[in-house]
Amino acid sequence: MAKREELLEALNKKFTAMGQNLDVHLEGLLHSTPITYWDYIKTDSLLGLQNQRTTEPDEMVFIMYHQVNELLFKMILWEIEQIAYKDEITTKFFAERLGRISRYFDVLSSSFSVMGDGMEVEQYMKFRTTLTPASGFQSAQYRMIEFASTELINLIDIRFRATIDRDTPFEHAFDHLYWQAAGKDYTTGKKSALLSLFEKRYMGDFIRFMQTYNTLNLWTKFKSLPEEDKANIELQNAMRHYDHTVNVRWVMAHYKAAGKYLNSGKEKAEATGGSEWQKYMHPKYQKRIFFPDLWTEKELENWGVDNLETCKIL
Repeated sequence: MAKREELLEALNKKFTAMGQNLDVHLEGLLHSTPITYWDYIKTDSLLGLQNQRTTEPDEMVFIMYHQVNELLFKMILWEIEQIAYKDEITTKFFAERLGRISRYFDVLSSSFSVMGDGMEVEQYMKFRTTLTPASGFQSAQYRMIEFASTELINLIDIRFRATIDRDTPFEHAFDHLYWQAAGKDYTTGKKSALLSLFEKRYMGDFIRFMQTYNTLNLWTKFKSLPEEDKANIELQNAMRHYDHTVNVRWVMAHYKAAGKYLNSGKEKAEATGGSEWQKYMHPKYQKRIFFPDLWTEKELENWGVDNLETCKIL
């Protein structure tokens, strides 16, 4: 009974602080129904989100695989947010959250065989024509992960980085992000339907997100730590592992899976969004690197070429 009285007293303090009457909440328990797994996880809603555009069975693999990716992206953004808004952040907390984020990307990197080996090429080449101009390029959450991971300059197309600085308007910087090259002719300024539709839907959200994470991104948070913390090998290894996993391992796994299908015919096929996907995706072209100061000159030079078997600083 003593334990029950302690719980009731604790509950009373909690609800009193909220301006609520504990008795009302206790009475509500008499009328509530027990929680079930399917209600808590929303299983029925989740399993009702797969809608094919064709009759090809393997299209279902394609849909579900990308939905799983988006759920993992949401988990990653959730963990980054914990670091971004943590007051008086410690090295231990930073490294642990980075470890979680890296594990999610490890899952993503190793999962491409699900799609790469899990669909018949013939089926894919049929249903993919119904997806134009949609593309995995248009994952807004993935773009937000990039914005939340590093300073904006590290996401600018390498050809234009010298023209961008911290005083550059966000809208101008946005127009020179590395992934603009997948759907923009820089000579004429014309953008593909892939890019135009993406910007129409998300550009406002992206600009606000870029502004928010301008000083809260992982790289800026790391650089704000005391010198002793920045020199912590465990944290540096966590940063390097994350950087390499996202910008080399995961990208190359995606690149190889795409190549298996798009290069399967007599003639090389375009990506569904019409992008020049080889140069857009391969890390050696754009040098996408979140934490450049944590890599040696040789590692930076060989980025995306040398697969860097280990990312640890010994």
